[in-house]
Amino acid sequence: MSKIRTDGIIFDMDGTIWDNIPVFAGSWTRAAKEMGYDVVFTPKMLMGLFGKTMTDIADASIPDSDPAKRYKTLELCEEYEMADLAVSDMDTTYPGLEDVLEDLSKRTKLYIVSNCQAGYIETYLERTGHGKYFTDFICYGDNGLGKADNIKGLVAKNNIQHPVYLGDIQGDKDACDKAGVDFIWAAYGYGDSIDSYVAKIDDISELKEIIE
Repeated sequence: MSKIRTDGIIFDMDGTIWDNIPVFAGSWTRAAKEMGYDVVFTPKMLMGLFGKTMTDIADASIPDSDPAKRYKTLELCEEYEMADLAVSDMDTTYPGLEDVLEDLSKRTKLYIVSNCQAGYIETYLERTGHGKYFTDFICYGDNGLGKADNIKGLVAKNNIQHPVYLGDIQGDKDACDKAGVDFIWAAYGYGDSIDSYVAKIDDISELKEIIE
């Protein structure tokens, strides 16, 4: 496979940088029960939901015709997951991640765009100390915009001429298509298949080998 030339790698979060599902399954189930729903958020269920915007997740998983209550429930899920993550000592980043970030940050700029809630990316950076590797980041919770718009906005803001996005699900690829950005599939993440990609990696460590 030929090397990928880029002046900016944009990372997804869940299923690409780390996997918090072992922590969050209990958080979300507890929040749903508190709101009166008999919903058990299994790891498999969360794998199919993560990557969507929070409103889309609520619409897909909370059995209530009242959107306000669905979204309130997801807000509580977010609150509980952040609280549980704060007290967890589990390293949920994919093995070898920091070595990859350290290596690539010496060669190109690194960024994050996610559909997560506000504060989630900051929690990752503070929890891991990886903030020194990233130039900029943005998420759905910061401005209410979906991934495609945030990718385009970050690319324009940072004047990235040859961006590439690393994500794990078809929704990430669809956003890249809309944003006009090449897509690398993190096949070790949550997605079972992707319709097309410029490269595929089965381990985060392989990213170092395909970037020029």
